[in-house]
Amino acid sequence: MNRMVVSNLVHRPLRSLISIVAIAVEVTLILVIVSFALGMLKDATARQKGIGADLMVQPPGSSTFIGLSGAPVSQKIAGVIRQKVPHVTAAVPVTTQVTTSGNLEVINGIALPPFGDPADSFENVSGPFHYMAGGPFEKADDIIVDDIFARSKNIKIGSKVEVLNHQFRVCGIVEHGKGARKFLPMATLQELTGAQGKASIFYVKLDDARNADEAHRAVNAIPGMEQYVVRSMQEYMSLMTPEHVPGLSAFITVVIGVAVVIGFIVIFQAMYTAVMERTREIGILKSLGASKVYIIRLILRETILLAVVGIVLGIVVSYSVSMTIVRYVPTLQVRIDRMWLVYAALIAVTGALLGALYPAFKAAQKDPIDALAYE
Repeated sequence: MNRMVVSNLVHRPLRSLISIVAIAVEVTLILVIVSFALGMLKDATARQKGIGADLMVQPPGSSTFIGLSGAPVSQKIAGVIRQKVPHVTAAVPVTTQVTTSGNLEVINGIALPPFGDPADSFENVSGPFHYMAGGPFEKADDIIVDDIFARSKNIKIGSKVEVLNHQFRVCGIVEHGKGARKFLPMATLQELTGAQGKASIFYVKLDDARNADEAHRAVNAIPGMEQYVVRSMQEYMSLMTPEHVPGLSAFITVVIGVAVVIGFIVIFQAMYTAVMERTREIGILKSLGASKVYIIRLILRETILLAVVGIVLGIVVSYSVSMTIVRYVPTLQVRIDRMWLVYAALIAVTGALLGALYPAFKAAQKDPIDALAYE
């Protein structure tokens, strides 16, 4: 039967090729788009964790997504947290601003001496920046960028970068992984956004991460801060999943649904046409004693073989596309998860089998006498 399956597919190379390419497109669609969405989410989460804070304190009603809540509260609250919350070794204010120029990204306004109170220095929580080139802010219009952004834009020390319709000089290029990809002096970002003296979030470092719950309660016990949003880094990490991101799960479901429809329609059309063209062949098989189950197995084996080849091709194309994206647009993260390789393969096989079921049953129902008389 296996030899017959291969011969049937080779005998109709164009139709087989179209079916294989369609399944490959289905797999690629799932892997690239889903991996792009999940990769960006994981990248943002990893950079947030890389700041090194144990707690994140935000104003009431703040979004889980850092940067979407503006800068509505005084940056002096950092000092209140340092004074009144036990186990705190550092608490620093950060002003954030979302920008959509070029890419959707979050800009961090941070204090780095001599720009700002040393007690508010971002490095008190994150640890010293690892400078690949240059150094800290020297002027109010300086900007620090990470190495990934610098590489993607071929930026060097002294290059000009436009942020919020203002030109900034790159004074430092740091190793990625500590929050944003672009850092401005906090006072400068506050002035640009009309939020002088205001902060968006406070990063808190504790003497021991296991004291996060006690520190959380202490923050909310401060008069006027009862409604502040306090999250441990562990809690934040647990929230950064597709299930907790509005619309992401629905987006992934839609992508998978479209991919399944593509595979179903193409396989259905290919197998149905093949059955119609092979009426006489099916009649010969049945006249030689082939059962209905045998005919169904024959059609489904052809479908599975097409699906396997298409899946392999789709995986190869997906990795090629992801590597191309990462090479030419390093700020976009596409990470193909091994589990999604399994999911994509199962989805492709399921769609292909569903598309082949009706043609297979139709072939099995053919009368051998009518089939042999077919011209």
